[in-house]
Amino acid sequence: MRKPTRRTLLRSIGAAAGSAAVYRTMDALGMLGAGAAQAATLDLAPGSGEGGHVVILGAGVSGLAAAWEMSRAGWHCTILEATERPGGRNQTARGGDVLNERGMRQDVCFDPEDHLYANLGPARIPYHHRTVLGYCKAFGIDLEVFTNDNRAALFHDRARFGGRPVVARRVLTDLRGYVAELLAKAVDRGALDAELTADDKESVRAMLTSFGGLKEDRSYAGTNRAGHQGATVHAGLEAGDTEERLDFGELLGADFWPYKLHFSHFLNQNPTLFQPVGGMDAIVRAFAERIGDLVRYECIVEQIRREDHGVRIVYRGPDGAERTVRADYAICTIPAPVLKDIPNDFSSEMRAAIESLDFVEAVKVAFQARRRFWEDDSAIYGGISWTDGDITQIWYPCNGYQRPKGVLVGAYIWSSGPGRRYSAMSAPERLRAALEEGEPLHPGYAGEMECGISRAWLNVPFQHGGWPRANPQAAATLRRGDGPFRFAGDQVTALPGWQEGALLAAHAAAEAIHRQFTGR
Repeated sequence: MRKPTRRTLLRSIGAAAGSAAVYRTMDALGMLGAGAAQAATLDLAPGSGEGGHVVILGAGVSGLAAAWEMSRAGWHCTILEATERPGGRNQTARGGDVLNERGMRQDVCFDPEDHLYANLGPARIPYHHRTVLGYCKAFGIDLEVFTNDNRAALFHDRARFGGRPVVARRVLTDLRGYVAELLAKAVDRGALDAELTADDKESVRAMLTSFGGLKEDRSYAGTNRAGHQGATVHAGLEAGDTEERLDFGELLGADFWPYKLHFSHFLNQNPTLFQPVGGMDAIVRAFAERIGDLVRYECIVEQIRREDHGVRIVYRGPDGAERTVRADYAICTIPAPVLKDIPNDFSSEMRAAIESLDFVEAVKVAFQARRRFWEDDSAIYGGISWTDGDITQIWYPCNGYQRPKGVLVGAYIWSSGPGRRYSAMSAPERLRAALEEGEPLHPGYAGEMECGISRAWLNVPFQHGGWPRANPQAAATLRRGDGPFRFAGDQVTALPGWQEGALLAAHAAAEAIHRQFTGR
């Protein structure tokens, strides 16, 4: 009898068990290469989890990562997912998709082109989120740069500058100039003599002159860093006139400086940031291709129970019938606002921690534009504009540059008041409100849009919010686990709202269970 080749073996496994089983077999045979191990800090020896069964509640990125890592070590993994799709809050909307919220259905209207989509949940990956980037590398997910900070984008405060938006490069340039002038005057008047030597003062004066674009007398009269007047912005064939200084009092009175001006200086907003080519759900699809057969969809958890030798999970399947799965351990990634209402056998300390977690009322609105007017009219290529209206931000797409159409995010809301107001609206009302609030930034805004969609995460079944507000004490409590129960997701980390946190939590839960199971 001829010995079967690897190719024959893999074809047989694929025919019998699907592509996910093929991936796991290839990994066990060492056929995926060294890159497969670069994503994780886990070191679970192959076969070391044989005989162990873990049930994972939720097929978001945390649940998927836990199942991927543990199944590679030989664990029998069962994932129960309440919805019909994996990914949780990692959701990319494309033409033909359907979005459901409480009492509301939206059909995604975007044209079927590869650059016309909206990331309704996570949308950027910071350069230091090495776990997410590691999985992207291991799974062959192509990345492109995501732009947060664009000096051509706009700042808008309805009570300042006559209600007109101001270009970011002018705001940043003039604030630097005014502050540099004030500090230079303080040095010249001897206000810092106790802190500075004579040599220090000369260095500080030189630094401020360069930093703020000051004149020789260390006054600020404006600088060409703010751009030139006219449509070209740059000097062109002839230098022309630079932009006039913005009024310092108006700048101080605007809401730009409390955090918007230095938004890109927050660690998780520092460039370089990335996005997967074609949509953030490329990460979810990569996991699903490898372990999708482990997921039971439309299975709603109704009880989470502790037994003498493990756990018992009662759930309702897609046919409405009640079912039970027993396992040695459970990893729970269900968002706290949903989890708190599921009958369970958690300790009182764990229940209190879950109850204390509060989720952000996040909302996104996205529009398909008939032309890329932000590029054509304002030379804005990617980046974010800010307004003091409820919509908070407008995101310009960081892909599909100079193509005929584009999808921009016309609102990204995370403050409680605006989030609740938009969550209470119908889908058409949200679109109308977002178009009205975007009009001062881009006159003729509504007429440029062909269609739009929205996502109010507070209303999304089995989510009930965008991400957890920071609660270090509750997160630390949940990280300790509770007997056979471990908790994961960004809600148990110091990185709420980031996929990196969700993945690190998955690794920590999987490692803790594996260590307990193997006695190490």
